[in-house]
Amino acid sequence: MKITEKTKVKNLFANIALEKKWDENSLNKILRQYKKENGNLYKNDELVQLFEIAKKDIKKKDISLIEKRIRLKPTRTNSGVAVVTVMTMPYYCPGNCIFCPNDRSMPKSYIASEPGSQRALKMMFDPYAQVYNRLVALKNIGHSIEKVEIIVLGGTFSAYDGNYKIWFVKELFRALNRVKKSTKKYIQPREFAMEQTDWEDLEKEQVKNETAYCRNVGLVLETRPDFLSKGELIYLRKLGATKIQIGIQSLSEKVLRENETGRDNEDTKKAFELLRLFGFKIHGHWMPNLYLSTPKEDIRGYKELFTDPYHPDEMKIYPTSVIPNTDLYELYKEGKYKPYDEKTLVKVVGECIALTPRYCRLSRVIRDIPSQEIAAGNKKTNLRQIVEQYLEKKGIKPEDIRSREIQGEEITKEDIKLEKITYKTSTGSEIFLSYKTKKDDKICGFLRLSLPKKIISRKHPLDELKDSSIIREVHVYGKVVGIDKKSKEGESQHLGLGKELIKLAEDISKKRGYKKISVISAIGTREYYKKLGYKRNDLYMYRPGR
Repeated sequence: MKITEKTKVKNLFANIALEKKWDENSLNKILRQYKKENGNLYKNDELVQLFEIAKKDIKKKDISLIEKRIRLKPTRTNSGVAVVTVMTMPYYCPGNCIFCPNDRSMPKSYIASEPGSQRALKMMFDPYAQVYNRLVALKNIGHSIEKVEIIVLGGTFSAYDGNYKIWFVKELFRALNRVKKSTKKYIQPREFAMEQTDWEDLEKEQVKNETAYCRNVGLVLETRPDFLSKGELIYLRKLGATKIQIGIQSLSEKVLRENETGRDNEDTKKAFELLRLFGFKIHGHWMPNLYLSTPKEDIRGYKELFTDPYHPDEMKIYPTSVIPNTDLYELYKEGKYKPYDEKTLVKVVGECIALTPRYCRLSRVIRDIPSQEIAAGNKKTNLRQIVEQYLEKKGIKPEDIRSREIQGEEITKEDIKLEKITYKTSTGSEIFLSYKTKKDDKICGFLRLSLPKKIISRKHPLDELKDSSIIREVHVYGKVVGIDKKSKEGESQHLGLGKELIKLAEDISKKRGYKKISVISAIGTREYYKKLGYKRNDLYMYRPGR
C-alpha cells in the first residue's frame, strides 16, 4: 500500500470514528470524500478488509465504534447469532391446502420470486453452496460468523426421502466446517449431487463442528404437525435439530377442513405435547383471513394459542394471500372468498401482536411474496410497521421478545434485573427466565426451562430424558461474539448472562426434585456445556442434580 493511500485510509477510519451525528447516510458521505484511486467508492467488503489491515494503527477505544458503523445490515447478527436460511429441492407435499402456491420449480408453498427462493435457485438447491456462500457473504460485510443458526425451508421436511435428508444435513455441517477465518472467496454450486450417505458420515461432520470456526448453535426444520411422532422426533434430533417450525394456520376445525389442510386440532395438540416433551423449541405459523374464517375467529384462535396445551415459543403471522393457480384463487374469482380490507387486516394483526406474551418471539408478520405474485390480499411489505403505528396510536406497546431485543445497546449489570414467568402446559410447567433492562424493559438474554410432571417424567418415551428437567433454549442478545472471544464491555454477550441463567435453571431443577437436568444442545454448543460440567448422552447433554 502506498504511503498516500495508507494515510488516506487512516483518515477515512478516523472520520468514521469522529462523526458525532451518525445516521444511515453518514458512511456514504464519508466514503465519497475518500474514494479509491480509480474514483470509485469502497464496497463494504473492501472496507471491512481495509479495516482489518488498518486496525493496528487505530486507537483501541475507536475500534468497537468503527466496527459497528461499517458493518452492513447489523441487525442480521444483533440477535446473538448469524442466521443462514437454506432451502431443500422441489418435492411433493402430502397436503393439498387450497391456499398453497404450486410452483413446480420450488418446494411446495414457496414461489421462485421470493428472495430466499432466488438464492436457493441460484445455488441450484446445493446445501453445501447455500451455506458456504451465505457465510462468506456475511463475513465479507463485517459480521461474525462463528455462531450460526441454520433454518431449513422446504415445506414438509419429514416427507423427503431418508437418504436425501441425511445427506442434506451432512452437507450443511460440511460447509460450516470448511469455512475458515481466512475464507473470502465464493464457490460455484453443483448440479444435483446427492450421494449415498449414512448416519456415520453425518456424525463425523457433527463431531468436527463441535470445535470448528463456524459452529452450529441451532438447526431449524419445518414440517406438518401430523407428521410428528416419537420416532420422528428422535430422527430429527439425530440430525441435530433444535427447533421445529409447524403450520398451525387456524384452531377452527371448520376452517382447517374447508381449506383442505388434511389435519385437525388434535394433530396440533399432539405435536405441541411431543415437541415440548422432547425439549424442542416450537415455532408456529398462523394465517389470518383463511377461507371461511372471520376477524373474530382469527383473534379468538390466536388468543387460545397461549393457553394449555399450546404455548408456542415463537410465531410467524402470515395473512392469507391469493396466489394464481391455486384453489383459493378460483374461489376468489367466483366471489366465494374475499380478502380483508386493509383496515380490518391491520386491526386483526394488531390484536394478535398485542396478545403475544413476553415469552414468545414474533419473528415475522408477512411472507416475502412479491406483490406482482399476489392476485388479492395484502401487498404492502411494511405491514408490520403500519400495524405497530396503529398500536402506538391506541397506546399499546408490543411485549413479545422481538419487540424488546436489546440489539447493539450497551449495558452494565447494574442496568438489568431478572424476570421469571411461569405457565402451565399439558405436560408440566414452563419457566421463562430473562434478564431485562430496568429502564426500558429491553430483553438481554433468556432461558426456557421445562419441568415435566413427575408422572410423565418417570414414563418419558425416551429413556435419557426420564426424571429430567430440560433446558430448551438459552439465548443472549447483542452483536455476535466469537466462540473463544469476549465481547467489549457494555455488550450483553460480555456479561456472562448465559451461565447465570443456566445456574438459575439448575437450582430450580434441584429444588423441584429432578434427578438431572438435560439440554437440547445444538452440535456447536456441546463444548460450551462440557465446560459447565455437562456430559453427552445419546441425543442430549445432561448434568446430574446437584
